[in-house]
Amino acid sequence: MRNNEGGFTYPLTLVLLILFLNVFSFHVEQLLTERKLAHETYLILQEEYYFHSSIKKTEEIIQSGAMLPAKGTFSYSNGSMEFQAESPIGTVQKINFTLKMNTGETVTGRGFFDIASKRMIRWTEIN
Repeated sequence: MRNNEGGFTYPLTLVLLILFLNVFSFHVEQLLTERKLAHETYLILQEEYYFHSSIKKTEEIIQSGAMLPAKGTFSYSNGSMEFQAESPIGTVQKINFTLKMNTGETVTGRGFFDIASKRMIRWTEIN
């Protein structure tokens, strides 16, 4: 009776192995996709933090009563933020921010500051 299996074990093992490899490859692909998404999310949050921090530093300079330089740079651990201030038009001053990350990415934004209230009134991100 033992030798009368008719080759049943080999196809069964082969089908189970193929099913396991399909499920395993799907999970590996999903893991790699999640890692890429997590890394990109980290970079985006870091960029937002650098913009927010630079805006706060610029507001502090304006609130202290000091004259904002026409050009300047804020250095961070993974990049640098360059800013260029234009002459005020009335009570509004436009400042262009350019973030250069160490990864090679460059992001540009523009802030409009009200000199009378010494606050940022509008922000636009330029891609």
